[in-house]
Amino acid sequence: MVHTLLLVAHIVVAVALIALVLLQQGKGADAGAAFGSGASATMFGSQGSASFLSRTTAVLATAFFLTSLTLAYFANQATAPQSVVERVQIEQPVDLPKTDGGPVDVPQLPPK
Repeated sequence: MVHTLLLVAHIVVAVALIALVLLQQGKGADAGAAFGSGASATMFGSQGSASFLSRTTAVLATAFFLTSLTLAYFANQATAPQSVVERVQIEQPVDLPKTDGGPVDVPQLPPK
């Protein structure tokens, strides 16, 4: 249950991080604002969206990193058998034929 919730949170953080990175302006976007698109960055104030978006990106990147590490930890843990067949195979050891160190006779299929 925890694994599923963590996986859903990881996917949501990944999609939000992708969307946030795509929303940010590039380094050369300010040059275009100087030549006529006068309303650049007025949504986030006169300072622009750089500090707000970069802080949010850092928070989402940290959350993505932590969920990745936690999912890797859960994937590394040994799990109990999930099906009846796995339980039976684990509970019943296989009896190997006793040999004196020589080759083991393998039964052959009858010819067709």
